[in-house]
Amino acid sequence: MYKKVTRNICVSVRPFYLEEQSEPDEDRFVWAYRVSIENHSQDTVQLLERHWRITDKFGRLQEVNGQGVVGEQPVLKPGESFEYTSGCPLEAPSGIMAGNYEMGTTGGERFNIEIPAFSLDSPYDIATIN
Repeated sequence: MYKKVTRNICVSVRPFYLEEQSEPDEDRFVWAYRVSIENHSQDTVQLLERHWRITDKFGRLQEVNGQGVVGEQPVLKPGESFEYTSGCPLEAPSGIMAGNYEMGTTGGERFNIEIPAFSLDSPYDIATIN
């Protein structure tokens, strides 16, 4: 599990490789990731936008930006949490994802919280130790 806390909001991510959706012989590797967002702050916040940077083993970068997550823009009161699952296909057997969520308070303030960088590892990648 990967975790990052920004402004008392904790983002946890657990990635997992989806063998049944992957086709390694055709350079198609698929992962899902489970995200939990916990509001430990004193403010009610809303997740407005997502910004992802996905880099595969070969250094190819994809950026994904959009409103909310999985079609929602959840509102989290102090002490509340929100979880969702999404996925990521790559044309390489490994990669890394990182990003941030743009949040808003009921008072109109906007700020970013970090999503921890996490690795996408498949059994088809040969690890290199430096």
